[in-house]
Amino acid sequence: MADWSNLVALARQGNVQAIAQLIQQFVIFDADIAVSVDHEIDCDDDQGTQSGIRVLLEAPYVPDPQRYAHKIYAAVLCLGVTPIHTLQIEGQRQGDPLANWQRQWPLDENLLKLKDLTLADPIDMTAAAIAPTTLPTLDPAPRPYPSFKQSGLVALVAFALSLVSVLGFAMIQRGGLPRLFAQRNNQDSPNATQATPQTVPDPEAPALALTEVNPAITIKAVGDIIPGTDYPNWRLPGDPNYLFNSIKPFLVKEADILFGNFESTLTDFPNSAKDISRGMTFAFRTPPAYADVLTSAGFDVLSVANNHSFDFGEPGFNDTIANIENAGMKAVGRKGQIVYVDEKGLRTAFIAFSYFDHHNSMHDLPAAQSLIEEADQQADIVVISVHAGAEGTDALNIRDRTEYFYSENRGNLVQFSRAVIDYGADLVLGHGPHVPRAIELYKGKLVAYSLGNFLGHETLSTEGSLGNSMILQAGLDPEGNFVSGRVIPVALDPNGVPYLDDYFQSVILVRNLTQSNFPQTPLIIDDMGYILHDSFTAQ
Repeated sequence: MADWSNLVALARQGNVQAIAQLIQQFVIFDADIAVSVDHEIDCDDDQGTQSGIRVLLEAPYVPDPQRYAHKIYAAVLCLGVTPIHTLQIEGQRQGDPLANWQRQWPLDENLLKLKDLTLADPIDMTAAAIAPTTLPTLDPAPRPYPSFKQSGLVALVAFALSLVSVLGFAMIQRGGLPRLFAQRNNQDSPNATQATPQTVPDPEAPALALTEVNPAITIKAVGDIIPGTDYPNWRLPGDPNYLFNSIKPFLVKEADILFGNFESTLTDFPNSAKDISRGMTFAFRTPPAYADVLTSAGFDVLSVANNHSFDFGEPGFNDTIANIENAGMKAVGRKGQIVYVDEKGLRTAFIAFSYFDHHNSMHDLPAAQSLIEEADQQADIVVISVHAGAEGTDALNIRDRTEYFYSENRGNLVQFSRAVIDYGADLVLGHGPHVPRAIELYKGKLVAYSLGNFLGHETLSTEGSLGNSMILQAGLDPEGNFVSGRVIPVALDPNGVPYLDDYFQSVILVRNLTQSNFPQTPLIIDDMGYILHDSFTAQ
């Protein structure tokens, strides 16, 4: 085999032979399947430049799309092959005049641009490594962690991780690509010991059944958001654009509705309702102008039902809601409130709960049932936001029992989540523990028990799993049933600012927690974070 770094460099520069060889050797394990790659020309492009690549799988039989299509997509995405707007994958029986099946995905051109390609030159596997073109950095502020595909080595690591399931864990002991990945991961990842994969799928095992149904609506959701505070001292960024610039493309892409838990206040009210001189008592106040920063990041709905929404009393709570709404977003969190969003011909209702009586209380199930039934009559889809559960690295696991934190009753999230689905809810989005937790499929509805920290500029700890985060992508059908999804891996830099995680730590963490906490749930999270259905029947 050609030198791996040379091969990756050639593939990233668009050499179709190198791309085909990588796919052939590290994705396709069937010697009967021949892989070819060519460039598609966009006829509408005035410049006549290549705008897509086509991967063709040919065999004496029809190659299985469910076995190969998503893995090829993940590989191409992580490599950063360019210039491409779309990836088209086809499977064809040898001798047939046309492809037997076809899959196509759009690719984010802002992340995959390279310059000065020479695609016509023949591939030279003995040549010195070709240095990959440096990709533009979306984050204007320097930071110590790498942005997605910022270097050839990072692209290699991401590509390697996407293929762990098909290479097999034993290959890590044998050098080459897997050893390079293992060395990088163990040396540089501060949380590597926490997110070690427990098992790796057998490459010869039957393919998992990917959901082929196109979702009627796609909701993306993130956890706790604190853009910084000016109380009791100044902990705001020098440039507010720094907060979301590197992660924004992954927030807005493919999202019909973007949700987050806003765990601060947007107010100028001077007096805090909390005595912050007491231990473990914090009050956050973010200037109202930061509402526009949240809008520009793409947020549509923000929950304000959490343990910091009344940090500045009723005036601060009312200011927060008003400033969110004046910036063009919707705030949900008042007691008895249902917020409706009309998108793609569907009406989606949002209801926010916490463990406090001044919000919709998760402890009052009859009141919750009444609200949900009202929302279910008015909307096609009902989404529940719930801020509950114990906090910190000791709270990673979710159990069917009441959780306490500093003597506060933080509720039984399992019972609450299943109860609201029984009442008519379609999606449950949990937050509050500050760490990612397991996901579950209950009666066809998705429950995310904690989305973790998402942004805590100089306010939230990023130690260990507190620094693992995610963007949850949930595709729902018109009845609110879960049909497709993904855990998009995010990590927080030392300032508490999110960036795409090349180590996929949160994917591994959420997968392991899901397998451990809900072993019978009919969901499996693959190495790229795609949420797949297995052969079990939903609870």
